[in-house]
Amino acid sequence: MQNTAAKDSKNNQNSKSANPAPATNFLQQIIEQDRAANKYGGRVVTRFPPEPNGYLHIGHSKSICLNFGLAQEFGGKCHLRFDDTNPETEDTEYVESIMEDVRWLGFDWGKDLYYASDYFEQLYQNAEELIKAGKAYVCPLNEEQLREYRGDFTTPGKDSPGRNRTVEENLDLFRRMRAGEFEEGSCTLRAKIDMKSPNMNMRDPLLYRIKKVNHHRTGDKWCIYPMYDYAHPLSDAIENITHSICTLEFQDHRPFYDWTVENAKFEGEPHQYEFARLNLSYLVMSKRKLLQMVKEGLVSGWDDPRMPTISGIRRRGYTPASIRNFAKRIGVAKAESIIDIEILEGCVKEDLDLVAHRAMAVLDPVKLVIENYPDGKTEELHAPVHPKKPELGERKFTFTKEVWIDRKDFMENPPADFHRLKPGGRVRLRNAYVVTCKEVIKDAHGHVTELRCEYDPVTLGGKPTADGVKVKGIIHWVSVTHSFEAEVRLYGRLFNVANPDVAPEGKDFKANLNPNSLTVLKNAKLEPSLKNANLETRYQFERTGYFCLDSKDSKPGALVFNMIVDL
Repeated sequence: MQNTAAKDSKNNQNSKSANPAPATNFLQQIIEQDRAANKYGGRVVTRFPPEPNGYLHIGHSKSICLNFGLAQEFGGKCHLRFDDTNPETEDTEYVESIMEDVRWLGFDWGKDLYYASDYFEQLYQNAEELIKAGKAYVCPLNEEQLREYRGDFTTPGKDSPGRNRTVEENLDLFRRMRAGEFEEGSCTLRAKIDMKSPNMNMRDPLLYRIKKVNHHRTGDKWCIYPMYDYAHPLSDAIENITHSICTLEFQDHRPFYDWTVENAKFEGEPHQYEFARLNLSYLVMSKRKLLQMVKEGLVSGWDDPRMPTISGIRRRGYTPASIRNFAKRIGVAKAESIIDIEILEGCVKEDLDLVAHRAMAVLDPVKLVIENYPDGKTEELHAPVHPKKPELGERKFTFTKEVWIDRKDFMENPPADFHRLKPGGRVRLRNAYVVTCKEVIKDAHGHVTELRCEYDPVTLGGKPTADGVKVKGIIHWVSVTHSFEAEVRLYGRLFNVANPDVAPEGKDFKANLNPNSLTVLKNAKLEPSLKNANLETRYQFERTGYFCLDSKDSKPGALVFNMIVDL
């Protein structure tokens, strides 16, 4: 059968691309071997085929990086194809979000954007050809009966009452299905393979079912829709895909993938390869479970910064480079495992350390008054925007008699290894002076409200104290009169346990949700340079963590910062 889409694929491939780096995973080795054997004429065409029934999560980012990355590495190309075969769960909103996610990760499909719905007519004609060849039939069983007749892993299946219909009867019934004569659930089109196969996926799998539902692209044109396992391999074949790469749960589906392509008589048949999906500790990677949390209001939406969705981690402030580096670092395996989330966080920190602008922010402020500093005096101080990037210049901030420090940087009865401020103790205010705590002011409840200190005027610029005492502690601060207030959101783990899918007896995964995964600080005090913060820049709040502006809730004059990851 002649391929009808991506027909120019062969002409657009560069089979003489620069030699890629030595193979580090089994998929690279397979492609190298195929190219050496001139299989597919040396072409490499992969695809990323999401179903537009939800938002992509970080597990999908591994597949995106893998499919687009292999295509780039071997001088080929990667198609973006939406496998939109179930109109009940699919929506244009999901299509647009997926496109944004792929672009954000740094990949471009160029002209190679496709939809399974582009091929609905061809898939239908393929189904008629299977009927004519005696390899498909219309089955009258309903959903419950289908399960019963299918059998299980210890019991072979039973033949459907419609399995031995004539070709003419099946063609007539299938055409009437398309014409809308039958109700949903009253019949299906099934492949005729083997009801006794040990592989349940080969026991006369469904090809078409009736769904009288509006489709996000084709409207009401169709009332029968192909099953994913039927549409997917044929879409690969139509597009001249060479290496169809998917996750391990499709391994048992591969025989049906091969059967479908072979019996549809496509030239240059694609082949399916499976790799282990990404599972991260302290997160769930199920679209169904993520949707459940959204619908039940357990998170603020698909883009909640605690969610593992790509839109969520983008809003939280993760960078595309850190995700690509993470995908490269964890590699490609054939066996399922759970990756420690600290590996991801480590990749994020590595990237942010290189790009984040430095700033001082006091998240839980307590006032520090320097009694021997002249009233009304101000000093303009300077510090680099980034300590290793002088080209970014300097930021300015003002030193005054009253400053804010973080409450955690003072302790009345500290342990011996506490090197921050304490009664009678000294500490250096970052980029400024050494101060000594002289008095602690408390309210009626014993809550510290103010610290009275004295400063050593000779210690500006990191100079030693007048009496030569070595000061170990350095804390950050901001001026009371030359700082501004903003909301800061601190994010913890979304779940309390490393494997949240394992729930306590009688409960589901939601029992493992962390009730303290979000802390909102309304009165954080920030240095003036952060008034000019923008959505593209990441910031290191010194001694605290990495932050970014919240892309949804932050507004001029009312800035909101998200913690990306702590230090």
